[in-house]
Amino acid sequence: MAGHSQFKNIMNRKGAQDKKRAKMFAKITREIMAACRAGLPDPASNPRLRGAVSAARAVNMPRDNIERAIKRASGGAAAENYEEIRYEGYGPGGVAVIIEVLTENRNRTASEIRTAFSKHGGTLGESGSVAFQFSRVGQINYPASAASADAMLEAAIDAGADDCVSDQRAHQITCTPDQFNQVREVIEGKFGPAERATLTWKPLATVPIDEEKAVTLLKMIEMLDDNDDVQNVSANFEVSEAVLEKLSASA
Repeated sequence: MAGHSQFKNIMNRKGAQDKKRAKMFAKITREIMAACRAGLPDPASNPRLRGAVSAARAVNMPRDNIERAIKRASGGAAAENYEEIRYEGYGPGGVAVIIEVLTENRNRTASEIRTAFSKHGGTLGESGSVAFQFSRVGQINYPASAASADAMLEAAIDAGADDCVSDQRAHQITCTPDQFNQVREVIEGKFGPAERATLTWKPLATVPIDEEKAVTLLKMIEMLDDNDDVQNVSANFEVSEAVLEKLSASA
């Protein structure tokens, strides 16, 4: 699997678990609040909020945290009002990168995103500068242990998904944005909460990069992913299995 999935396979072996957990909770909290502000603060009638709550449960986020985030978002003008922004640019090796953020301070976030690119030899571009190299899709991830490849593929097809790719590490289901909520709910009804379920950007083609470029690119993506404002990072790179194993072993 290319791009962000490869990055996650490496990053999952790095860093203090407590710190990663806290950051994950903070990002999900923002998504819960943004979903509430975009619709009703009731998961039963707000598909986006229902998905955010499902993501929270998948990482064992305490119920009190979820309810507190919904309550904060329903607090009127006093609640944080997160703005959704997409940044685009090129990283090392000419890799196209899309960053989706939720921020209450556009100027701060833009500065931090620009710094991450420039520090690693990348270039932050204008809106639309790389998006044409991707398609917008719903993506649902499960660990390989959740089901056999055949069982997951059959469930994905029955749910209305477009594709299901499985390897020894994970299952990755993709569908159209319009079908995302339906597919996610059907799949989760069979296999429980997904490891990750989100609308993301799928590369139309990938750019192969060598080990040296991969190290720099992954450092840049890690810096972006570590930013509290960043919700999702998508990139169109491809790293060979040999390089991926080497980077994973040294992580």
